[in-house]
Amino acid sequence: MPTMFDRLEAIVERFREIDNLLAQPDIASNHELIQELSKERSSIESIVALYDRYQDVTRQKIDADTIIKESDDDEITAMAEEERLNLVRSQNELEQHILTSLISKDPNDEKDVIVEIRAGAGGEEAALFAEDLYRMYARYAQNKSWSVDIIDGNTTIPATETGGRIHTSTATVAVLPEAEEVDIEVDPNDLRIDIFHSGGHGGQNVQKVATAVRITHIPSGIVATCQDERSQLKNKQRAMGVLRARLLDVETTKKQAELAADRRSQVGTGDRSEKVRTYNYPQNRVTDHRISVTSHNLDRILAGEIDDFIDNLSAQEQAKKLQDALK
Repeated sequence: MPTMFDRLEAIVERFREIDNLLAQPDIASNHELIQELSKERSSIESIVALYDRYQDVTRQKIDADTIIKESDDDEITAMAEEERLNLVRSQNELEQHILTSLISKDPNDEKDVIVEIRAGAGGEEAALFAEDLYRMYARYAQNKSWSVDIIDGNTTIPATETGGRIHTSTATVAVLPEAEEVDIEVDPNDLRIDIFHSGGHGGQNVQKVATAVRITHIPSGIVATCQDERSQLKNKQRAMGVLRARLLDVETTKKQAELAADRRSQVGTGDRSEKVRTYNYPQNRVTDHRISVTSHNLDRILAGEIDDFIDNLSAQEQAKKLQDALK
């Protein structure tokens, strides 16, 4: 299996190759190729600089090792040993920077997200479970000082469970990057927009004026609904945001098989056999099966304290990306 240094050497070789290509007169007249090569050079320039710095520190460390081995002067040896410790720390720091640089940045990192939480198998119990998950993620977001807006939701009647929940229910959670208009174009002629009254508990209308909006993308059959704003215009804008996010997700999964697998792993069918994380109420236990991490603090986790799971999942994802980068 290729090592980090094999990958770095290949990047340095490509960097030098690009420099040679950019210096060739016959390429200088090809503006499109110049732009493409310059963009590629820019994308790896910082990695090459880090590797150059790492090699320089390594050479200095070798020199320090030689002094420690060969010097008869105690003072010089002590100075060399101290310098060596500093160089080892620099090496470790540079290795971490290099590893991070080798992992390609996700273009969706800076975007807001739309989180879809849906009840799966289990009927009313599954709906209660989905509400618990919503509150958990909402509190997690609040703990991070992130804003949370409900676009659409159906609430169920809370049930008192003094003995702890004993039914086996499922829910699905999907996280979609919010799509901008520049990310995906939607032809207005492909949309059917329905306006209706917002519904409250028990099915009664909570407003006399119809403000709720349902948008159907006719070619794909994707539907987005928003009824939480009093303004029809705001509901329409939010529903369009959801629709774009879903269409972008569909488009992305067509182009990238890996993202399609990620999407399926997020959503699945909601069947009990596809469990990703188990919340055991009687045992006050939560287990994430993807990373084999278990916590016996269900109450705290449902209060939004899920950093341990997030950190472990992030570390696993980073390791996978690094492994892919080294291929």
